[in-house]
Amino acid sequence: MDVQPGATKEIEIRVTADHTADVMGNKGVMVFSTPHLIGLLEDVAGAVIQPHLPAGATTVGTMVEMRHLAATPVGMKVKAKATLLETDGRRFLFQVEAWDEIDKIAEGKHERFVVQNLEKFLARAMGKGKR
Repeated sequence: MDVQPGATKEIEIRVTADHTADVMGNKGVMVFSTPHLIGLLEDVAGAVIQPHLPAGATTVGTMVEMRHLAATPVGMKVKAKATLLETDGRRFLFQVEAWDEIDKIAEGKHERFVVQNLEKFLARAMGKGKR
């Protein structure tokens, strides 16, 4: 694949009530939840690799190391950025960061692996329930 260390991607979302800690079970906490933030960071890292993948391939997250630095209220925009630090062809390690309109809200690292054959991967995973 033709993606090299230093490659970056940014994405932006607006926090809605569906993204809050309240939705995740922390009742009354109407700020951007850590699980949704992690998902956003995974999405932006995947977006760095996606255009370079062969047909039928995808990536899956295998490690997240993140610090959630500041709370973000509903209605505010959040921008996430991933920068590829290193790759060995199938494994990709990213620096990930996110900011709301006021503060840096997250920083960390995220690792993704290429799955060459999504159908085979899913069949193996679904087979676990049949053992």
